[in-house]
Parts: sequence; structure tokens; C-alpha cells
Amino acid sequence: MISFLERIINTIAPGRCAVCGARLTVGERLVCSSCNLRLDRTGFAASPYENEMAQMFWGRFPVEKAAALFFYHPHTASAKLIMSIKYYDHANYAYELGRMMAGELLPTGFFDDITAVLPVPLAPNRERQRGYNQSREIADGICSVLRLPLFYKAVSRKKYVASQTLLSRSERNDNVADAFRLVRPEQLHGHHLLIVDDVATTGATVTALAREIMKAGDVKMSVLTAGLAGR
Repeated sequence: MISFLERIINTIAPGRCAVCGARLTVGERLVCSSCNLRLDRTGFAASPYENEMAQMFWGRFPVEKAAALFFYHPHTASAKLIMSIKYYDHANYAYELGRMMAGELLPTGFFDDITAVLPVPLAPNRERQRGYNQSREIADGICSVLRLPLFYKAVSRKKYVASQTLLSRSERNDNVADAFRLVRPEQLHGHHLLIVDDVATTGATVTALAREIMKAGDVKMSVLTAGLAGR
């Protein structure tokens, strides 16, 4: 987790655009206005039950609704933003991205019946290597706007599996099978959870997590990611 002091500094002195590196002006957060316009918004929050991301989970687990803020395309503004978050030690970017996601989707009513937020866990060794879990930072930014509880200890990741990047859909499913463990089912019982991740490609990781969460009983699940890849 990034420190409270870092967040205060980022608020007072916004710094540089996470995509192009230009100095941010007053009122700009995370990305400059020019790069913000280059992020290819999905518009999924306007139809959260039947968009192509929601359909990706149909028949895999009982998803309530799903959305991604933007489409993730290689060598574009969206890719540069996600790469900065995942591989260049910018936890603050992930937090600000979460705030952006919450701010943009709040007027659509997407969050109206959500009662808690749960980020996709990282394996402990992977989190130590990176220094943070980018999905948790995004989720924390979302919660700072919505004032919802963040459940980041209810499910753990048992192991670090190989990168999903070059795997087929079936290989991705196998890669994350049995990767999660429900630790605190009583914490999740009765909630409508928002599962948060950085990028969805085939939905394999979120599906594996959701199936483990279902063991808590009496739980609803929706999904929100920053990006949707492969489209």
C-alpha cells in the first residue's frame, strides 16, 4: 500500500502524466487531458448486464454485472498506463486509476447495490517482488470515493502461476485452477461484492476467484477492471 503521505503529496503536486510524461496541470490527475481522450472507453457501465465483458462470464459463474473502463490495446495509451502500474513501481498510479474509475462510473448507477470491494489477490512472493498488489491499489482508490469496505484478506492466493500473457484460453483456465483459498467466508456472506482487477483478457483469473468466493454462500458478485484486452 502506498503511504498516506505519498497520497497527500500526489494531491498537492500532481506530477507528470502516467502515459506521456507531460507535467499535469491544475485539475488533472494521473493522465493529462490529451492522453485521457486517447483512452478508448468501453461504455459498458451503461449496459452492465449484457455487454461483451459480462457475456464473457456467462455460464462460468453467476455474475451480476461487469464493466471495464477502457479497452486495452498494445502500444497505446491504455497499455502504457497499465505497464507503468504493473512493472515500473507506480502504486500511486493504480490508486489514482481507481479513483478515476469510481468517479466516471458513479453517475451511471453501476455501484448502486454494491456493498463491498474485493481485489484479485496476488501470491505473497509476487507481491513482495512488486512491492504492492496493483489490483488492491485500484480497489483502494475506488473505495476512497465510494466509502465501501475493502475485503483484501477474505481470500488468499495460494501460489504464483506463470504469466498468462502467451497462453490460450484453456491454458489460462488450467493455469489458475485451484489458485485461490477462501480464508474468511463469514466476512463475505450476504454481500454483493465488486471484484476488481487491472485487466481482463479471457476472464480465467476472475472466474477462478469467483468460484472460490461462492463457497462463502449467499454472495453476489460483479466485476470491474480498468481494461479489457484482446478486443
